[in-house]
Amino acid sequence: MLSMETLVDEVITKQSLIQGTFSQPRPNNLSDCSKVMVKPLILKGELQYQFSSYCGNKVLHDNMRPDAAAAQIQRLLSEAFRQGLLQTKDADYQVLISKKGKLGILTKPPTKKQAAELTHNRKKNYLLEEGTPVPFLIELGIMNASGKVLAPKYDKFRQINRFVELIADIVPHLPTDRTLNIIDFGCGKSYLTFALYHYLKEIQGFDLRVIGLDLKEDVIRHCSDLAERFGYEGLQFLVGDIAQYDGLEQVDMVVTLHACDTATDAALEKAIRWQAGVILSVPCCQHELFRQVEAPVLAPLLQHGILKERFSALATDAIRASLLDLLGYKTQLLEFIDMEHTPKNILIRAVKAAAPKADELAAAARSYMEFRSLLSAEPYLEKAMSKELQPLLAVAGKMAE
Repeated sequence: MLSMETLVDEVITKQSLIQGTFSQPRPNNLSDCSKVMVKPLILKGELQYQFSSYCGNKVLHDNMRPDAAAAQIQRLLSEAFRQGLLQTKDADYQVLISKKGKLGILTKPPTKKQAAELTHNRKKNYLLEEGTPVPFLIELGIMNASGKVLAPKYDKFRQINRFVELIADIVPHLPTDRTLNIIDFGCGKSYLTFALYHYLKEIQGFDLRVIGLDLKEDVIRHCSDLAERFGYEGLQFLVGDIAQYDGLEQVDMVVTLHACDTATDAALEKAIRWQAGVILSVPCCQHELFRQVEAPVLAPLLQHGILKERFSALATDAIRASLLDLLGYKTQLLEFIDMEHTPKNILIRAVKAAAPKADELAAAARSYMEFRSLLSAEPYLEKAMSKELQPLLAVAGKMAE
């Protein structure tokens, strides 16, 4: 018969574990946890094991390296629980411990398939996995208490995971030697704010402080209550305005989803002045350029209101991306479908970058100026950052003469 040490060596040292479940708490177990689940995952390029403890109405996560995980599995079975199920690609191991402490291990055919890879596969593997209960998803009615995604809510589950994928891509650009400061301007009901916090804190293990800011007091009060209920100590919600917020001197990431018209530009200005390493923005209601745009060569397009509106929105985001590039960022425009299925489905993702070569920067500035002049545009963000942009645009203008 397998010993406990041999079993742990099989599932951890040989890296064969797919999932483990520990249940039936011992009478002398001092915690209020009804069960613990463990699974392997890759964090920052390193194999670790995530232990999810179901305690009351909370789910607590702890990530451990293999040696610590092996010791934790033995502790859970010798001190805390009387039953364990360790599922590997080759076999299921049912661990049973009698009231007198006698150990029994049953080997059964495997019931769980090995994942193709442990690393996060953006195309097929959801980062917030079905089958693993997540408090805020349960609160939203997307999951039930056991982690099963409800069929009518699967689109929302997929949309939230899409946002988390966009967050996962920028993890390498975040500092790991200090507390991260993240601001979400116009957080609203904060579904995605909770997703961001959960992924970076509970899954990636970052030490972080996230502040959600919105003008609606009732929304902020509700979100604050949820954060407290979930035990998200580093997540805070405040009533406040984008342009006037000055509660932090250093911010590592700025998120702004559906800030209307030039409120998006106000948030971008804040992020740039903070020298934020990452900016994520989904603009909304781009009215500024719609009122300004004049270009005879585009008359066949601009004479139709619906086309002018859509063109103005796209051109506005192109202008923002160009300005962010000129101000020291590497910018991408990505498809993003939000919770409400709106047509506002472009996300601006900007990451602080090394300074480009002088000739490349000058060429980008000339290209921006030609585009802005063609449309007769006077962008809010350019005016807000005029002191920083003026020397660069002046040189580009002279080179174009």
